[in-house]
Amino acid sequence: MSENPAAKVTSILQSPSYRVAYKDVDFLMRPEMRAARIELELLKPELYLHRERVRSTIVVFGGTRIVEPAEARNRLERAEKALAAAPDDRSLRRAVDRAKRLLERSRYYDAAREFGRLVSAECQKDPPCDYVVMTGGGPGIMEAANRGAADAGAKSIGLNIRLPREQQPNPYITPELCFQFHYFAVRKLHFLLRARALVAFPGGFGTLDELFDALTLRQTGRMQAIPIILFGREYWRRVVDFQFLADQGTIDDADLALIDYAETPSEAWDIIRRAESEAAPTAKDGKMGFDAY
Repeated sequence: MSENPAAKVTSILQSPSYRVAYKDVDFLMRPEMRAARIELELLKPELYLHRERVRSTIVVFGGTRIVEPAEARNRLERAEKALAAAPDDRSLRRAVDRAKRLLERSRYYDAAREFGRLVSAECQKDPPCDYVVMTGGGPGIMEAANRGAADAGAKSIGLNIRLPREQQPNPYITPELCFQFHYFAVRKLHFLLRARALVAFPGGFGTLDELFDALTLRQTGRMQAIPIILFGREYWRRVVDFQFLADQGTIDDADLALIDYAETPSEAWDIIRRAESEAAPTAKDGKMGFDAY
């Protein structure tokens, strides 16, 4: 008995091979399509940023665990309550000690918020938009910087990343400028493509990763000359002894000049404005000459 032609056509139409390639998610997720996926992650934010006339950015990094003071106090109170119920539990005592330190560091949330407000209020009066605050889009210091821009009624950007424990975007990012990435490398590229400055508040591994990526590119001359500002000298001098690296000869003394320190939002902003006034004309025109990848 011959096969029913209509059934044969239905089988063909349902075959994965018949799907239009750009609508075939299973096809796009194949390992062989990685290069195409990377290209899409590079291009999509580029088109949206161009549409929103974002010409330059100030990138703000910092820890997700550094929250606003009221929330930090709440977390300490919860940790102390848990310890009171089990006073011999070493892990709970450790949690209280960490919560106390994070409460001390919560002042950086307020500082990042004020920095975002200060920069955005001064620089986003008319398009094209310069010095748009850009963060990793998550909580903590990133939220604070985006929130400061929102306080000023200005745009800000969030570059979220897919993680095993899903990271949600904070609510202060401009919706049209919030992006989700799968590839850390492409996300890092977008952090630096339009950057006029990078401000690193206290943070952990992610902050250090992004900081050293920028420092390496600056040291090797593979990106535009921008200020790299470490906010909170006491914290950063304890985390990384850059002078030790220079003393050991593993970096040049001149490399120490790649780093500035700031203790207040206005001090960080003054460093950026001073660098801008000394910048080459091409940098002021937004022609960054970025060649990192």
